Amino acid sequence: MNAPELETKLPKVGTTIFSLMSALAAKHRAVNLGQGFPDFDCDPKLIDAVSVAMQSGHNQYPLMAGNPRLRERVSAKFESIHGVRYDAVNEITITSGATQAILSAILAVVRAGDEVIVLEPCYDSYMPNIELAGGVAVPVHLKHGTFEPDFDAIAKAITPKTRAIIVNTPHNPSGRTWTRTHWQTLADIIASRDIFVISDEVYEHMVFDGKPHESAVCVPSLRDRTFVISSFGKTFHVTGWKIGTVCAPAPLTAEFRKVHQYTVFTANSAMQEGIASYLADPKPYLELPAFYQAKRDRFVAALASTPLRALACEGSYFVCANYEDVPTLRDLNERECAEWMTREIGVTPIPVSAFYSTPTEQRTIRFCFAKKDATLDEAIKRISSLV
Repeated sequence: MNAPELETKLPKVGTTIFSLMSALAAKHRAVNLGQGFPDFDCDPKLIDAVSVAMQSGHNQYPLMAGNPRLRERVSAKFESIHGVRYDAVNEITITSGATQAILSAILAVVRAGDEVIVLEPCYDSYMPNIELAGGVAVPVHLKHGTFEPDFDAIAKAITPKTRAIIVNTPHNPSGRTWTRTHWQTLADIIASRDIFVISDEVYEHMVFDGKPHESAVCVPSLRDRTFVISSFGKTFHVTGWKIGTVCAPAPLTAEFRKVHQYTVFTANSAMQEGIASYLADPKPYLELPAFYQAKRDRFVAALASTPLRALACEGSYFVCANYEDVPTLRDLNERECAEWMTREIGVTPIPVSAFYSTPTEQRTIRFCFAKKDATLDEAIKRISSLV
């Protein structure tokens, strides 16, 4: 008996550029600055907190919405930073990472045929998530060269079918951040429309040069329509734990939880309890901007001695660099450049073109600086061989 034919729901999805570049890096023993996660360990105190949680019996299902103590701590943290309080019972949900949170938020609000504006370049899960919800992704390019939002283009992209817009700040891959003025401009554009905002703020504690992280909810008129998504994995250097949060008004949270309940139901019990204990001390996340700024400054200063030109990086743990002034590279497209650097000098970046749904070339590559200083120094030593 022949197996039934299976028509893919995601015909455009194949092996990701991240997997391909990591495999190439391993083959050539390159310093892999393409991977978007740290190569150093988290705080041993966090490991201890999770171990204590396991030993104390936190090994069965927690509540569907998440550990109550953790939700209370998230509520207090958000209020202390942004001056906005979310009710821990009805407005905060603990998720199995931010990627699951983004998918669940999209599934909660997007219906078949709805349009969702996506600002490109963007994290690669957004568009497949929209397709799975039966929606239509409407890409709007950030301004070339600066990655600033193009509000004229955003306004023109809005139609009666527009259901949501996804914003990511600090931004992956560019490292740019949204200001309060940016948020207010968006609020003005969508004020009279039934459009939700899905705000991907997973790098919220990585904003540099003394500037605050401006959440979507810094503009009061956006609060009733916004899902704010965060990630403990990013904040505490434990991306493999897959623990995230979603803050949203009660009506939005109720719909979000309907999806959450029947996808993952809940997130890892012991890790939730351990993080709740760890959050008693705000020092680790309050000191994170300085920690990553030091790495950014170290890497960008070293890049200045090479032919690559670093672009503005205001947050996240990514920095982009333009290679149009490098004779060896200027005639290569971004993927060819990334592959050449991996093979020939032993450093692996990611082509920014991989973050677009249609071919887009700016001679720009992305580096991740969430690495040990020794890793960054070795990468720069190899990049310095460029002429």
